[in-house]
Amino acid sequence: MPMTALERWHDYLKSHDSAALWDLLHPDVVFESPVVHTPQRGREIAFKYLVGASQVLGGTQFRYLDEWRNARGAVLEFESEIDGIRINGIDIITVSDNGSLITHFKVMVRPLKAINLLHRLMGEQLARSLPPS
Repeated sequence: MPMTALERWHDYLKSHDSAALWDLLHPDVVFESPVVHTPQRGREIAFKYLVGASQVLGGTQFRYLDEWRNARGAVLEFESEIDGIRINGIDIITVSDNGSLITHFKVMVRPLKAINLLHRLMGEQLARSLPPS
């Protein structure tokens, strides 16, 4: 039986295999960030945000606390700590009808100190990976 998109997401977080992440994202995936007010549309930009986020947040401090699933996706609560600031948030993941691809990924974060820190760190990370506009 093939792995579901959510199982593959958890595998990606362990392996950081960027090819596996690329294959997991639907070509028209929508990514919503807590620090960018417009949804980011398409695999290419969503991939860059998710790789950047896993580099910023994905250290040894990152862990999922709980998970709620239904047929269309899941809500995953996470926590991490960077520079002494505790970060708490959720990933809301929607999957394709057959459950094999991520079609929508929304991140929500609290408290405000954490949002401000992530805004700065993600900005720095994306500046290294995105071409100048």
